[in-house]
Amino acid sequence: MADKIYYVIMVPMVYLAAVVFCGGILYHGLRWLTGRRHPSTLRIFSGRRPSRLAALYDALLMPQVRRHAPWFWVFLLIYHIAFLLLILAHLDLIPGVRIMPEGSKHMLGAGAVGVAVTISLGYFLLRRFRSPVRDISVFGDYLLLLLLLFTALTGDTISWANSWNEAGFVLGKAELREYLKILTDFSFANPRDVLYGSHYIVVVLHVLLANLVLMLFPFTKVMHTFFTVPLNALRRG
Repeated sequence: MADKIYYVIMVPMVYLAAVVFCGGILYHGLRWLTGRRHPSTLRIFSGRRPSRLAALYDALLMPQVRRHAPWFWVFLLIYHIAFLLLILAHLDLIPGVRIMPEGSKHMLGAGAVGVAVTISLGYFLLRRFRSPVRDISVFGDYLLLLLLLFTALTGDTISWANSWNEAGFVLGKAELREYLKILTDFSFANPRDVLYGSHYIVVVLHVLLANLVLMLFPFTKVMHTFFTVPLNALRRG
């Protein structure tokens, strides 16, 4: 029974999560594009830089956040850089993609990327319990942060062990690459055939939490990520 549940999480649920994630983003994007135009300008401040360049500057460097909440800005910057590196680290697991040297057993950043993401998420969660942030927080904010935090922690368990433990994690990059090949080939084979040992449950938990994050993401306030640049352009006028 447990093996059947693990299989559903590791294969069908991954595809379902990807469909919900992409469908949710597409839905909100279409709503934004086809929605009624605002009767007045949304411009709230002016600058000398052209609006498109200024919007990109605002989205990447977040000067308003730096001015009003310097520590929050520091952790935001660390998180975004580390998250980008985390995406590259996962792409490195895809068969045929080589970001790290061939034959390397280490994840990109040798576990340090996961540390940066985990610490940042911990700060974001604790920040939610203090006013005035607590006063504007909703259940979905806490749920998403908790899911992200535990997704990072389970991923750290794999990444840290492979990078910092001489013996390494039982399930290394080679085995995880075989699992991703099952997904990319749509073979619907059982991941248990390529992922051996008792550590399999750690990978299952990591994938389960990642699936839940993907399915929840389009329905949270974090959706602003996909509209940051155009919204900043509107504010610039």
